[in-house]
Amino acid sequence: MKKPKEYKMSSTLFYVAAALFYLAAIVYMVGGNNTSTGVVWLCCGSTFLCLDSAHSKKSKENKDHKDEE
Repeated sequence: MKKPKEYKMSSTLFYVAAALFYLAAIVYMVGGNNTSTGVVWLCCGSTFLCLDSAHSKKSKENKDHKDEE
């Protein structure tokens, strides 16, 4: 079982990855050369935000379940 510190680190990494994907999307969209690639990067960033949400919910449920025992 992961420790709370490891969950926090994983969550931070998901946010950093999402921010980098969004930054790449902005660069592609503002550059104007290939906006469809920018949309793909935007979707990847949103996916990482969703993964973080699911990961946070799972860690919270594990913490609540552990407290009940």
